[in-house]
Amino acid sequence: MLASKRCRVGITKAVALEKMFDRNYFGMMMVESGDADAFISGTYSSGIPNREIAKEVIGIREPYSTFATMHILNTKRGTYFLADTAINSQMTDERLYDIARLTRHSVEYFAHDPVMAMISFSNFGSSHEPEGKMISRVVERLHNDFPDMTVDGEMQIQYALNRELRDSSYPFSRLAGREVNTLVFPDLTAANSAYRLLLEMGVADAIGPVQIGLNKPVHFVNVDTPVRDIVNLTAIAVIDAQCNN
Repeated sequence: MLASKRCRVGITKAVALEKMFDRNYFGMMMVESGDADAFISGTYSSGIPNREIAKEVIGIREPYSTFATMHILNTKRGTYFLADTAINSQMTDERLYDIARLTRHSVEYFAHDPVMAMISFSNFGSSHEPEGKMISRVVERLHNDFPDMTVDGEMQIQYALNRELRDSSYPFSRLAGREVNTLVFPDLTAANSAYRLLLEMGVADAIGPVQIGLNKPVHFVNVDTPVRDIVNLTAIAVIDAQCNN
């Protein structure tokens, strides 16, 4: 089956058979073939990032060109969704555009109304650095393609989370009067550091990383993930599989 899918990218039957001796290739192929409903694994397999194996075996859901992960943080202030916390180390306009759309749909999947802030070190064009310009371009594209999408940026984290400060400083924002519950970061370092900082400070409980964007339920856990988080992620994988079926 793997050889049939990947025959034009150098995967022969012999190569595919050899890959099946890797537990992650084998497990994901069980999901792909319908012999298993979901798969949970670590982030690496014999030095190969499992995200690459997932793209090869499971594939990215159309019409997207990338997939990502999201953490759900439960705090005293409420529930927050952070992306992308584990997958995309190098960000581009297209990847950020896809991550924003995937995050929106995933937040809705968890029965929340996504109010999304695109996080940066600058606010609404205050910096001419490439990162700020990239976010600005992506936000403009999202506004044009999805007029009903509640998203804006780029903005610093304090403006995202402080509604009064944001509304008084930037009353033109599409987020005016709304409490942000979804944070999309400009790169993996920022997103991963943000959720880990909150965990280490004891101000949030986390569920994740929740995979968003693959064709089937395949999720990844870090080497230091506690048992409770693995149980929570397993529950999400089961629900995901039931919805797919």
